[in-house]
Amino acid sequence: MKIIVFAIPDYTNPVLDALTNTGYEIIDVIRQSKSLKDDNFFEEFKKNSPDICVVAAYGKIIPKKYLDLPKYGFINIHPSLLPRYRGPSPIKTAILDGETLTGVSIMKVDEEMDHGPIISNIKYPVSSDKYHQEIQKDLWELGAKLLIETLPNYISGETKPVPQDDSQATSTKKFTRQDGRINWSSSAEKIFNQIRALGDDPGVWTLWKGKSLNIRQAHPLTTSHVVSSTGLVEYVDNEIAVATGKCYLVLRTIQLEGRKETDAKSFVNGHPDFINSKLE
Repeated sequence: MKIIVFAIPDYTNPVLDALTNTGYEIIDVIRQSKSLKDDNFFEEFKKNSPDICVVAAYGKIIPKKYLDLPKYGFINIHPSLLPRYRGPSPIKTAILDGETLTGVSIMKVDEEMDHGPIISNIKYPVSSDKYHQEIQKDLWELGAKLLIETLPNYISGETKPVPQDDSQATSTKKFTRQDGRINWSSSAEKIFNQIRALGDDPGVWTLWKGKSLNIRQAHPLTTSHVVSSTGLVEYVDNEIAVATGKCYLVLRTIQLEGRKETDAKSFVNGHPDFINSKLE
């Protein structure tokens, strides 16, 4: 069984490791820098004559001439319960939406984005205190395990792909820095989900004294308080917290533009005027 993997480096490494450790022969790994429109590359692909191709966060539509070559086609590992969260940012979008359950789907690739029939899937409970990087790591490890469990039955024909219900499909987008700007009129829970989803990339931020202040780690205050003016930084229950549209958000780790990341209490020691100031 000769396999070619189409993948982004690093966080999809569990997929490569799982295939190698199970004894499958990976004859090539294709990164995004390769142009699938290059005729010479296509000829090289044909000569390699893979039996199956595995796609893991590749982020490009695979042309039909590639899809038709391997005996068992292309299969894609997608970190959501398809047809929900098709597209480039399924994990981040699920966290932003406050989902408590997501998962991994393995599907047969067709010429549309994350549209092909489902071969298998597995559910994953989303912990409310985990951030994107942790959840991403968990899902790719889960996806690698599911792939190894799925391949034998798919190749033997015992497992038949099932078409997706397009009426239930939702889509995701690539996030920009502007998506990370905090609206302090939102609830503390919504802002917390924004930080969990986008804090590592593209970043979640606000303005303090005209400079951008990145919020790396935070959490909603669990005790009940009457909220003051939104965006106001205060001491609440001996914590450094910001008033939101609903509840307070406790700041844990922050980074002022041009400075190193620090915990909120250390930041206040160096900037006492941070308390009772307004974030915008």
